[in-house]
Amino acid sequence: MTDNDYMRRALELAERGRGWVEPNPLVGAVVVRDGRVVGEGWHEKFGQTHAEVNALRQAGEAARGSALYVTLEPCCHFGKTPPCTEAVIGAGVRRVVASMLDPFPQVAGQGVSRLREAGIDIEVGVGEVETRRLNAPYLKRLRTGRPWVHAKWAMTLDGKIATRTGRSKWITGEAARARVHELRGRMDAILIGRATLVADDPVLTARPSGPRTAVRVVLTTTAEKMPISCRLLESIQSAPVLVVTTDSSMARLSGWRDRGAEVVAVQPTVDGGLDVKSLLTELGRRGMSNVLVEGGSGTLGCFRDAGEIDEVHAFVAPRIFGGSAAPSPIGGQGIAELSEAWNLIEWQVERFGNDFLMHGLRQPSA
Repeated sequence: MTDNDYMRRALELAERGRGWVEPNPLVGAVVVRDGRVVGEGWHEKFGQTHAEVNALRQAGEAARGSALYVTLEPCCHFGKTPPCTEAVIGAGVRRVVASMLDPFPQVAGQGVSRLREAGIDIEVGVGEVETRRLNAPYLKRLRTGRPWVHAKWAMTLDGKIATRTGRSKWITGEAARARVHELRGRMDAILIGRATLVADDPVLTARPSGPRTAVRVVLTTTAEKMPISCRLLESIQSAPVLVVTTDSSMARLSGWRDRGAEVVAVQPTVDGGLDVKSLLTELGRRGMSNVLVEGGSGTLGCFRDAGEIDEVHAFVAPRIFGGSAAPSPIGGQGIAELSEAWNLIEWQVERFGNDFLMHGLRQPSA
């Protein structure tokens, strides 16, 4: 087997931590001695031992003189766990192959330098493209302070998310909805606008629960139209609720605060809406890595217009509603020229019962 083969295995292991380790990165590690894998590990849960330590523990004495394949540069600082560099040195590892440097300021090449100082042979860059994709939410939050934004909707074959009278339950079948619950269980927050709250009265929890319990976020600039009786507030013991508004609406949301919801204000746009980047900065400040925007059309349109959708989960049912008044998934201002359209990359199509999911990443700007 080659370095690439061992790194692919490390990436497979890292994926097992998704939903469990955030805001930390997903990391996997493989220990190889004399052409044989003697230890494997991954970062399993936030606050617990890192991938390298788990793999070295499994390898035991066989780690001495081995090669360690790890998807991210080993840390060299005391955080919630001791430095992984010291565990690698103490285990007698001869060679370390790291997929990429960790841009976290307290590491950022210092882990590799520490290992080199200890006489360990270092190679960086094997499988870096795959690792960057794996940890795209972590890397975005470090780079911008904002979480990775997943946009999700369910629509008919003719691109409608509801009938002309606003009926939307249910466009897709049980199998597709089960996939949505799985997705919710990996999120730090689930976002909707006030109109969706009023129209659908959703609960926005993962059923069954996943590794994370998402904060349920409602966006509004018209606090006086927020219902004080809704399933979000009735289920507040199951998952927290956050209302995001502007300063001018704060006082009118005392009823939500009295019921246990948190209310915060973010910067408004020039037309009185919520500034999406300010909203995401606030969520990033709270340590959130992944947020799911579930709608409706106006909210998704605001995120699209702000350039803040990173990943798309579009469920399509083989049904046709018709009607010029029936809403489509993405509202907002939209584009004027075809050249401004977003394209999906790394897209995949999956089938769930009679429905289909198109999932992909937004192509980065040139």
